[in-house]
Amino acid sequence: MSYQRKETRLRAEQQNGLTLLARRLSRTKGAGGERITENTLIRVAVDLLLARSAQLSGNDEAALRNSLDLP
Repeated sequence: MSYQRKETRLRAEQQNGLTLLARRLSRTKGAGGERITENTLIRVAVDLLLARSAQLSGNDEAALRNSLDLP
């Protein structure tokens, strides 16, 4: 599978959370298989967002988050 580059800006707590989560998942997955990286988690998050796109509504970030029941 090939990937296209897309730059994004994250809040500091998002970046830190991604780093910690990727490390935790990598430690628990065992040997072999694909590495779990921050980019892996971002791709999964985008897939989840697209899967829930019917629920998505709003005209700013707060409204979009609210439509998905995110804090």
